[in-house]
This record gives sequence, structure tokens and C-alpha cells, in this order.
Amino acid sequence: MKQIYLAAITALFLIPAPLLAQEDIAVEAEATPLIQSAGDTELSSFKWQSRVIAVFADSTLDPSYNEQISLLESRPDALLERDVVVLTDTDPDLRSPLRTALRPRGFALVIVDKDGRVMLRKPDPWDVREITRAIDKTPLRQQEMESGR
Repeated sequence: MKQIYLAAITALFLIPAPLLAQEDIAVEAEATPLIQSAGDTELSSFKWQSRVIAVFADSTLDPSYNEQISLLESRPDALLERDVVVLTDTDPDLRSPLRTALRPRGFALVIVDKDGRVMLRKPDPWDVREITRAIDKTPLRQQEMESGR
């Protein structure tokens, strides 16, 4: 029995540190949900930390809204890799700070870069592949990819 414990402890010390660090990162990513309600959130709270994808609709029953959420949920890893946070706002009567700042009409998909600049506005749902390609073309993302090498 002592040999099993000794082997288990030895194996623990032989796991490379970078692998342990990757596990910690994965746990942190899971702790913060990708899709959140906008509520009273200000865009400035994400500046230089995250890109924001704002999904607006007049109701949660909007078919375009439901399609967009389903598309975003299908490939969360690609969005998390690009430091994306998805904020949803489905109640135009509340006049949230996000809705006031971006002023959508009906369904809208708005992508805001880390510098706070609106990159893109779309009146129809977009696939994660299209979103990530648009993000990857920005100068800020190009710098991130170069510095990651």
C-alpha cells in the first residue's frame, strides 16, 4: 500500500508546471460565463480587458436573438480565446447603459474591440466563424497574435 502512495506522490511531482497552469486557466475560464445579461454593465468596465459582443433584441422570443445565442453557444472556445464577453439585452424599456451607448433598433449584433471602438454592427445573426474572422483582422488582435509567438 505504501508503494502505491509513493508512486502517486512521485507522479504528481513529475507533472510539468505548464500543464498545471493550463488547468488553472481552464478553471478560471469556466468560472466566468461567456454569455451574461447586460444589466447595469458599462462598456468602460471591459476596456483593454475584453472584447464585447452585444446582442440586442426587443424580446427573448425574437427568432434572430435565439439563433444568435445558439450560434455563440456552439463554439465558446473560439470566443474565449479572443477574450470575448457576450452581453445580452432583451428589454428596450429598461434603457440599460449598454443600450443607451450603442442605440440598437430591434435585433442587433454589435462587436466592440478592447479599445472601446465599435468594430461591427450587424442586423442579422452571425456565425462564430464569421465573428472570429472579423476580430482576427483588427490591428489589436494582430498585435496580440504576434506577441503570443
